[in-house]
Amino acid sequence: MLKRNIVRLCTIAAVILGVVCLARVPAETAPSEAPNIIKDVKPGEDVFAYITRIKGKFDQRLYQQVIGASNAFKEGDVTIGVGAADEMTRQNARTLLSNTRIKDLHEHPLLADDLQKLIWRTTDQARYEKVKGWTMGELKNFLLTRSEAEIKEIAPGLNSEVIGCVPKLMSNQELIRLGQKIWNVMPGTKMGAKGYLSARIQPNSPTDHPEDIIWQTFDAFSYATGDIVIGTNPVDSQVESVARVQKALKDVVETFKLQDVVPWCVLSHIDVQAEVEKKYPGTVETMFQSLAGTDDCNKTFDVTVEKILNYAKDKQGKRYGLYFETGQGSEFTNGAAHGVDMMVLESRKYGFSRAVQQELAKVQPRGPWLHINDVAGFIGPEVFKTREQLVRCCLEDIAMGKLHGLTIGLDICSTLHMAVSLEDLDWCQDQIMPAGPAYLIALPTKNDPMLSYLTTSFQDHVRLREKFNLKVNDAMWAFYKKIGIVDKNNRYTAHYGDPLWVYYQYRLAKGDKRTREAIYAEGKKQLQSVAGRGVDIAVGHGKNIWDLNPKLEASVMTLYKDAKKSLWSELTPAFIATIPNVVEIRTQSKDRENYIAQPATGEKLSPQSVAAIQRLRDSSKGTGNQPNGYIVISDGLNADAIMDKGHLMPYVEEIRKLLTENGAVMSDKNIVVINGRVRAGYEIGNILFENADPNRLYGIVHIIGERPGTMHHSYSAYISIAKGSVWTAKKMDHDMTKLVCNIADTALAPKEAAGETLTIIREVRAKLVSGSRPSGQ
Repeated sequence: MLKRNIVRLCTIAAVILGVVCLARVPAETAPSEAPNIIKDVKPGEDVFAYITRIKGKFDQRLYQQVIGASNAFKEGDVTIGVGAADEMTRQNARTLLSNTRIKDLHEHPLLADDLQKLIWRTTDQARYEKVKGWTMGELKNFLLTRSEAEIKEIAPGLNSEVIGCVPKLMSNQELIRLGQKIWNVMPGTKMGAKGYLSARIQPNSPTDHPEDIIWQTFDAFSYATGDIVIGTNPVDSQVESVARVQKALKDVVETFKLQDVVPWCVLSHIDVQAEVEKKYPGTVETMFQSLAGTDDCNKTFDVTVEKILNYAKDKQGKRYGLYFETGQGSEFTNGAAHGVDMMVLESRKYGFSRAVQQELAKVQPRGPWLHINDVAGFIGPEVFKTREQLVRCCLEDIAMGKLHGLTIGLDICSTLHMAVSLEDLDWCQDQIMPAGPAYLIALPTKNDPMLSYLTTSFQDHVRLREKFNLKVNDAMWAFYKKIGIVDKNNRYTAHYGDPLWVYYQYRLAKGDKRTREAIYAEGKKQLQSVAGRGVDIAVGHGKNIWDLNPKLEASVMTLYKDAKKSLWSELTPAFIATIPNVVEIRTQSKDRENYIAQPATGEKLSPQSVAAIQRLRDSSKGTGNQPNGYIVISDGLNADAIMDKGHLMPYVEEIRKLLTENGAVMSDKNIVVINGRVRAGYEIGNILFENADPNRLYGIVHIIGERPGTMHHSYSAYISIAKGSVWTAKKMDHDMTKLVCNIADTALAPKEAAGETLTIIREVRAKLVSGSRPSGQ
């Protein structure tokens, strides 16, 4: 198996929305409060009258709970502490909300922070004045009975928390009716228009190999799929690696003369993209960032309101603007929901986006280029578990996005630890499409080879276009005709599903004079290399043109079944016995099922384990050689990745040797965590370095099994380094952590990964010591 040949480094900030890496970030601990119960509602009573009746005065926490209780059930809202205890409570909360005036909601933000201030500031005041006296029930009736023009006239006067309350009062069919009314079209295109379905090509590679990325793009073109953006999630978020991928995508677009038709994007952190553009002008087109619905969660993403608005201003005179990804649940999984329900927080992200769109409108003469991708099911069962909930989430988000005036697409997706199967995703697509999302994600198969989750394939797009009579953006469809995938009568040609044909057209466009046979032979060799790196390329079709060919379908099912097995694997006593100097501890997860269903249990240590780590810390006191570095090993979501032969110990032995040679005082103990998540490592560090020298550097290298679903069975190394004062104050979190990911004998070789870990540690140390950012960082 070919090994990777480029560095695989990531920043932790983008993990939660699946932007760069596979490791999951666990949920905040559920508030310890009574179940959310509303026993009765008085005639005509609204939310505020109810609160006053129950509490004697306004109460912010009860306000958040009543608003949250009106949501359709999702596990995430229960964790936040705002989920309805029963159906009676849910219906009573909806009655209260329906009776509540827009003005009262506007004057009582569910969460006051800088993002809220931005949203209120950019809500049209004159239009707000027209609707502020309406009840939410009256608003619902207006939205369901009036025309698109009438809705668009008043929608800018609605703040995001008001819009976030709209779907709470609607059934799925009502949300579909609303979605069918509103169409927000990208400037100068048909993308987002009624009767069109666009696609973001997502050519992800587990090694960031340009060939993998380019061939997946050719593959998409061969199925006449892809028009809104070619956007790849990088594994390596360093400037040089991102630049290498940006240049590869730029080459494809420019070779086919599509510069004014489709942009490209590498979904690294927006600051990294800016550095790439500064160093290599013209390589960055549309710019990407994950957004959250609270200031504190955006801080985890290293994002502020001011930063994003400034990037919008920097698009002066540019054709392409910004691309955001969102998703319900990102706030509570980062411990930053602050008691607000997931749907309102999602709506606040759209309010953030609307404000940015307004800024772009000032500087982009051809119209503000901004679109949103709602990554609906990526986080996992801690947010919601079932296919019905996935459909509901998508319908809610389409409605909220459209009411904000945004072009909103979807990632109709599920993680492999959710109870949503490959077949379920087809059913979900069919339920959601009538609501009119602007675009969907597109992969060669439903299984992402890098992010290891299930989403929409190229051929799903073909099926959905056929079933719902939808079209690709006109300019891109003309390109598909030009390269011979579609004929003059809009029928697929014999070259449909043949990426080699697209490669041949690419080479011709570059002026290649070789024969078709010679170019095909070269292409076949490249395809073999791509397959060797664990990236599937769809070719041809099965019984229907939207079916995978049988061989590829069987391969996808094999990976799917292996992932389901790996999720439930546990570190065996026999394997743990092979690790030298083990300190075995456990989190508060009772078992594997509890670990998967309740992620927060996997980030906190059991009382016995806390005591064990305290004993380990105290054992070196007074020796004069107290360690400042520890290695932690957790099973994560894939214990098999840790236990596979030759995976773990080559990395552990090499990183221990390298760190010792470079002056670290490493503990000889290997801390093994059963049912451990990322934040369990932070708690271990907090205990070990509780009374550390405030000015000395201390660190944890936390090895954790990644989410399964690819051939690699890979793991990540989370690198958390800070001064003793940070550990003592228990301030270590994801925004301070870096990682090396996709470590496996078939991907980033363990010893090579150890070398890259050392490189990161040196760079972090230089920054912490000097207070400056190393070149290229």
